[in-house]
Amino acid sequence: MSSEARQRKMADRIKVIVAEAVERRIKDPRLGFVTITDVRVSTDLRDASVFYTVFGDDESRQSTAAALESARGMLRTEVGRQTGLKFTPSLAFFPDAIPENAKLVDELLRAAAEADAHVHRQAVGAQYAGEADPYRHPRVEEDDEDEAVEGGEPVVETDVDGADKSS
Repeated sequence: MSSEARQRKMADRIKVIVAEAVERRIKDPRLGFVTITDVRVSTDLRDASVFYTVFGDDESRQSTAAALESARGMLRTEVGRQTGLKFTPSLAFFPDAIPENAKLVDELLRAAAEADAHVHRQAVGAQYAGEADPYRHPRVEEDDEDEAVEGGEPVVETDVDGADKSS
């Protein structure tokens, strides 16, 4: 078993090695515009899952998947040569769902913005159901001595420290 830090370092290293090899060494015409987005390595460093995205339509995605699958052995050899691990990890390629998830998030944000705009349009000419200020305020009556009285008791003003300000 290896530590999480070593797993992350090895995943980052494998990501760089595979990306460079795909760019420079694989000459397969089926390979489209591919980007290696992530690599996840098992705790024993024997399996690596490589995630990729392909720019283009479904046909280019399928042909790129076939090209990567046929080049898996050469890529594994390159990873083993450049990492120096005792056991070279086996590689498995998975299409990354980031673009689809990004589209879904964009659609959800657009729907939320439309709902907010609808609520704003409804609120433009709206009136309060009751009074404009729904909170009750204590009745303040003026006494003969110009002292504010609440409920028959004189109101004493105090400062922040609680000292009487009347003196």
